[in-house]
Amino acid sequence: MDRRDFLKKSALGIAALAATSLLENPVMAKANELINPKTDNNMKKIMVIDGGPRKNMNTAAMVQAFVEGAQKGGADVKVVRLYDIDYKGCRSCMACQLKDKRVPSCRFKDGITDILAECAEADGLVLASPIYYGEFTAQMRAFYERLTFPWLSYKDFSIVAPKKMPVAMIYTMNASPEQAPGTLQNMKGVEAVLGMSFGNTPEVVMANNTTQVNDYSRYHFADGTAEVKKAWRDAHWEEDLQKAREAGKRMATQE
Repeated sequence: MDRRDFLKKSALGIAALAATSLLENPVMAKANELINPKTDNNMKKIMVIDGGPRKNMNTAAMVQAFVEGAQKGGADVKVVRLYDIDYKGCRSCMACQLKDKRVPSCRFKDGITDILAECAEADGLVLASPIYYGEFTAQMRAFYERLTFPWLSYKDFSIVAPKKMPVAMIYTMNASPEQAPGTLQNMKGVEAVLGMSFGNTPEVVMANNTTQVNDYSRYHFADGTAEVKKAWRDAHWEEDLQKAREAGKRMATQE
Protein backbone atom coordinates (compact mmCIF):
# COMPACT_ATOMS: atom_id res chain seq x y z
CA MET A 1 0.00 0.00 0.00
CA ASP A 2 1.53 3.32 -1.02
CA ARG A 3 1.37 6.45 1.10
CA ARG A 4 -1.60 8.00 -0.74
CA ASP A 5 -3.76 4.87 -0.28
CA PHE A 6 -2.80 4.71 3.38
CA LEU A 7 -3.78 8.34 3.97
CA LYS A 8 -7.07 7.90 2.07
CA LYS A 9 -8.06 4.82 4.09
CA SER A 10 -7.01 6.49 7.32
CA ALA A 11 -9.18 9.51 6.55
CA LEU A 12 -12.18 7.30 5.80
CA GLY A 13 -11.61 5.39 9.02
CA ILE A 14 -11.40 8.54 11.09
CA ALA A 15 -14.61 9.88 9.52
CA ALA A 16 -16.44 6.62 10.26
CA LEU A 17 -15.17 6.62 13.83
CA ALA A 18 -16.26 10.22 14.31
CA ALA A 19 -19.73 9.46 13.00
CA THR A 20 -20.02 6.45 15.33
CA SER A 21 -18.84 8.48 18.31
CA LEU A 22 -21.34 11.21 17.47
CA LEU A 23 -24.23 8.77 17.46
CA GLU A 24 -23.11 7.22 20.75
CA ASN A 25 -22.63 10.58 22.48
CA PRO A 26 -26.09 12.02 23.29
CA VAL A 27 -24.78 15.54 23.84
CA MET A 28 -22.99 15.60 20.49
CA ALA A 29 -25.94 13.95 18.78
CA LYS A 30 -28.27 16.67 20.08
CA ALA A 31 -25.88 19.37 18.90
CA ASN A 32 -25.74 17.80 15.45
CA GLU A 33 -29.54 17.70 15.34
CA LEU A 34 -29.70 21.42 16.09
CA ILE A 35 -27.12 22.29 13.45
CA ASN A 36 -28.55 19.93 10.82
CA PRO A 37 -32.26 19.63 11.61
CA LYS A 38 -34.18 16.79 10.04
CA THR A 39 -36.73 17.76 7.41
CA ASP A 40 -40.01 16.00 6.79
CA ASN A 41 -39.93 15.23 3.09
CA ASN A 42 -43.53 14.03 3.30
CA MET A 43 -44.87 17.41 4.44
CA LYS A 44 -47.26 18.92 1.90
CA LYS A 45 -46.39 22.32 0.45
CA ILE A 46 -49.50 24.43 -0.13
CA MET A 47 -49.36 27.73 -2.00
CA VAL A 48 -52.05 30.25 -1.05
CA ILE A 49 -52.43 33.21 -3.41
CA ASP A 50 -54.26 36.16 -1.85
CA GLY A 51 -55.69 38.37 -4.59
CA GLY A 52 -57.36 40.85 -2.23
CA PRO A 53 -56.18 44.46 -1.89
CA ARG A 54 -56.72 44.89 1.86
CA LYS A 55 -54.54 43.18 4.44
CA ASN A 56 -57.01 43.27 7.31
CA MET A 57 -60.39 42.58 5.73
CA ASN A 58 -62.49 39.63 4.62
CA THR A 59 -60.29 37.82 2.11
CA ALA A 60 -57.18 38.13 4.29
CA ALA A 61 -59.11 36.74 7.28
CA MET A 62 -60.44 33.79 5.27
CA VAL A 63 -56.92 33.09 4.00
CA GLN A 64 -55.56 33.13 7.54
CA ALA A 65 -58.27 30.71 8.66
CA PHE A 66 -57.44 28.35 5.78
CA VAL A 67 -53.76 28.53 6.69
CA GLU A 68 -54.55 27.65 10.32
CA GLY A 69 -56.47 24.58 9.22
CA ALA A 70 -53.81 23.48 6.76
CA GLN A 71 -51.02 23.89 9.31
CA LYS A 72 -53.05 21.94 11.84
CA GLY A 73 -53.27 19.21 9.22
CA GLY A 74 -49.48 19.15 8.98
CA ALA A 75 -48.88 21.16 5.80
CA ASP A 76 -46.20 23.72 5.06
CA VAL A 77 -48.08 26.79 3.80
CA LYS A 78 -46.81 29.82 1.89
CA VAL A 79 -49.06 32.86 1.47
CA VAL A 80 -48.45 35.31 -1.37
CA ARG A 81 -50.17 38.73 -1.46
CA LEU A 82 -50.47 39.78 -5.08
CA TYR A 83 -51.08 43.46 -4.30
CA ASP A 84 -47.60 43.64 -2.77
CA ILE A 85 -45.89 42.50 -6.00
CA ASP A 86 -45.02 44.34 -9.22
CA TYR A 87 -46.06 42.21 -12.23
CA LYS A 88 -48.37 42.13 -15.23
CA GLY A 89 -50.56 39.60 -17.01
CA CYS A 90 -49.65 37.40 -19.96
CA ARG A 91 -47.74 39.34 -22.66
CA SER A 92 -48.48 36.75 -25.36
CA CYS A 93 -44.76 36.32 -26.00
CA MET A 94 -45.50 32.65 -26.87
CA ALA A 95 -42.16 31.55 -25.41
CA CYS A 96 -43.93 28.82 -23.45
CA GLN A 97 -45.39 27.43 -26.70
CA LEU A 98 -42.14 26.99 -28.63
CA LYS A 99 -41.68 23.54 -30.16
CA ASP A 100 -39.56 21.19 -28.01
CA LYS A 101 -39.12 23.98 -25.44
CA ARG A 102 -42.29 23.69 -23.39
CA VAL A 103 -41.85 24.86 -19.80
CA PRO A 104 -43.85 24.09 -16.65
CA SER A 105 -44.33 27.75 -15.73
CA CYS A 106 -44.11 31.24 -17.23
CA ARG A 107 -40.50 32.37 -17.55
CA PHE A 108 -41.11 36.07 -18.15
CA LYS A 109 -39.00 37.81 -15.52
CA ASP A 110 -40.91 39.93 -13.03
CA GLY A 111 -42.26 39.74 -9.50
CA ILE A 112 -44.21 36.48 -9.87
CA THR A 113 -41.86 34.36 -11.99
CA ASP A 114 -40.53 32.33 -9.07
CA ILE A 115 -43.97 32.17 -7.44
CA LEU A 116 -45.49 30.64 -10.58
CA ALA A 117 -42.76 27.99 -10.58
CA GLU A 118 -43.51 27.20 -6.92
CA CYS A 119 -47.21 26.84 -7.68
CA ALA A 120 -46.49 24.41 -10.51
CA GLU A 121 -44.53 22.14 -8.18
CA ALA A 122 -46.60 22.51 -4.99
CA ASP A 123 -48.84 19.86 -3.44
CA GLY A 124 -51.88 22.11 -3.20
CA LEU A 125 -53.00 25.49 -4.52
CA VAL A 126 -55.47 28.07 -3.22
CA LEU A 127 -56.66 31.15 -5.11
CA ALA A 128 -58.41 33.65 -2.84
CA SER A 129 -60.09 36.84 -4.00
CA PRO A 130 -62.93 39.23 -3.34
CA ILE A 131 -65.48 39.21 -6.14
CA TYR A 132 -65.71 42.41 -8.18
CA TYR A 133 -68.36 42.61 -10.93
CA GLY A 134 -68.83 38.85 -10.77
CA GLU A 135 -65.14 38.00 -11.17
CA PHE A 136 -61.98 37.92 -9.11
CA THR A 137 -59.68 40.96 -8.94
CA ALA A 138 -57.62 42.16 -11.89
CA GLN A 139 -54.44 41.13 -10.06
CA MET A 140 -55.73 37.59 -9.65
CA ARG A 141 -56.85 37.48 -13.27
CA ALA A 142 -53.35 38.46 -14.42
CA PHE A 143 -51.85 35.80 -12.15
CA TYR A 144 -54.28 33.15 -13.42
CA GLU A 145 -53.34 33.90 -17.04
CA ARG A 146 -49.65 33.55 -16.33
CA LEU A 147 -50.20 30.41 -14.25
CA THR A 148 -52.23 28.38 -16.73
CA PHE A 149 -51.21 29.48 -20.24
CA PRO A 150 -47.94 27.47 -20.31
CA TRP A 151 -50.00 24.31 -19.76
CA LEU A 152 -52.29 24.87 -22.74
CA SER A 153 -51.69 22.87 -25.93
CA TYR A 154 -52.76 24.46 -29.19
CA LYS A 155 -52.52 21.04 -30.84
CA ASP A 156 -55.53 19.57 -29.11
CA PHE A 157 -56.54 22.38 -26.72
CA SER A 158 -55.91 20.21 -23.71
CA ILE A 159 -54.59 21.88 -20.56
CA VAL A 160 -52.52 19.86 -18.11
CA ALA A 161 -50.48 21.11 -15.16
CA PRO A 162 -47.06 19.56 -14.44
CA LYS A 163 -48.55 17.59 -11.53
CA LYS A 164 -51.93 16.76 -10.07
CA MET A 165 -52.92 18.46 -6.83
CA PRO A 166 -55.97 19.62 -4.89
CA VAL A 167 -57.17 23.16 -5.62
CA ALA A 168 -59.41 25.49 -3.63
CA MET A 169 -61.06 28.82 -4.39
CA ILE A 170 -61.89 31.28 -1.62
CA TYR A 171 -64.43 33.94 -2.56
CA THR A 172 -65.59 36.87 -0.44
CA MET A 173 -68.47 38.93 -1.77
CA ASN A 174 -71.25 41.38 -1.08
CA ALA A 175 -73.76 39.01 -2.68
CA SER A 176 -76.11 36.99 -0.51
CA PRO A 177 -76.16 33.17 -0.69
CA GLU A 178 -79.24 33.43 -2.94
CA GLN A 179 -77.47 35.86 -5.29
CA ALA A 180 -74.13 34.04 -5.30
CA PRO A 181 -74.83 31.48 -8.08
CA GLY A 182 -75.57 34.28 -10.57
CA THR A 183 -72.76 36.44 -9.25
CA LEU A 184 -70.22 33.65 -9.64
CA GLN A 185 -71.35 32.49 -13.08
CA ASN A 186 -68.24 34.02 -14.66
CA MET A 187 -66.04 31.98 -12.34
CA LYS A 188 -67.33 28.65 -13.62
CA GLY A 189 -65.02 28.78 -16.63
CA VAL A 190 -62.02 29.48 -14.41
CA GLU A 191 -62.93 26.61 -12.11
CA ALA A 192 -63.33 24.29 -15.11
CA VAL A 193 -59.89 25.21 -16.46
CA LEU A 194 -58.27 24.64 -13.07
CA GLY A 195 -60.11 21.35 -12.69
CA MET A 196 -58.84 20.11 -16.07
CA SER A 197 -55.34 21.38 -15.35
CA PHE A 198 -54.89 19.77 -11.96
CA GLY A 199 -57.19 16.77 -12.32
CA ASN A 200 -59.33 17.84 -9.36
CA THR A 201 -62.54 19.84 -9.19
CA PRO A 202 -61.71 22.94 -7.12
CA GLU A 203 -63.30 23.18 -3.70
CA VAL A 204 -65.13 26.49 -3.35
CA VAL A 205 -65.29 28.26 0.02
CA MET A 206 -67.45 31.40 0.17
CA ALA A 207 -68.15 34.21 2.57
CA ASN A 208 -71.36 36.01 1.54
CA ASN A 209 -72.80 39.41 2.38
CA THR A 210 -69.47 40.56 3.76
CA THR A 211 -68.87 43.81 5.62
CA GLN A 212 -67.24 46.18 3.14
CA VAL A 213 -66.11 49.03 5.41
CA ASN A 214 -65.69 49.62 9.12
CA ASP A 215 -67.68 52.87 9.24
CA TYR A 216 -70.64 52.92 6.85
CA SER A 217 -71.59 56.48 7.80
CA ARG A 218 -68.67 57.83 5.77
CA TYR A 219 -69.72 56.28 2.46
CA HIS A 220 -72.63 56.23 0.01
CA PHE A 221 -74.66 53.24 1.13
CA ALA A 222 -78.38 52.73 1.50
CA ASP A 223 -79.89 53.60 4.87
CA GLY A 224 -79.74 50.69 7.27
CA THR A 225 -76.87 48.93 5.48
CA ALA A 226 -74.61 49.05 8.52
CA GLU A 227 -77.21 47.38 10.73
CA VAL A 228 -78.00 44.68 8.17
CA LYS A 229 -74.34 43.92 7.60
CA LYS A 230 -73.57 43.75 11.31
CA ALA A 231 -76.47 41.38 11.96
CA TRP A 232 -75.32 39.09 9.16
CA ARG A 233 -71.70 39.15 10.27
CA ASP A 234 -72.62 38.39 13.88
CA ALA A 235 -74.65 35.40 12.70
CA HIS A 236 -72.35 33.99 9.99
CA TRP A 237 -68.76 35.26 10.06
CA GLU A 238 -67.33 32.76 12.52
CA GLU A 239 -69.06 29.99 10.59
CA ASP A 240 -67.40 31.24 7.37
CA LEU A 241 -63.98 31.27 9.01
CA GLN A 242 -64.53 27.74 10.30
CA LYS A 243 -65.41 26.56 6.78
CA ALA A 244 -62.08 27.95 5.60
CA ARG A 245 -60.20 26.18 8.45
CA GLU A 246 -61.88 22.89 7.61
CA ALA A 247 -61.03 23.28 3.92
CA GLY A 248 -57.41 23.92 4.85
CA LYS A 249 -57.24 20.81 6.95
CA ARG A 250 -58.89 18.74 4.20
CA MET A 251 -56.32 19.86 1.65
CA ALA A 252 -53.45 19.15 4.03
CA THR A 253 -54.65 15.64 4.82
CA GLN A 254 -55.95 14.65 1.38
CA GLU A 255 -54.14 11.62 -0.02
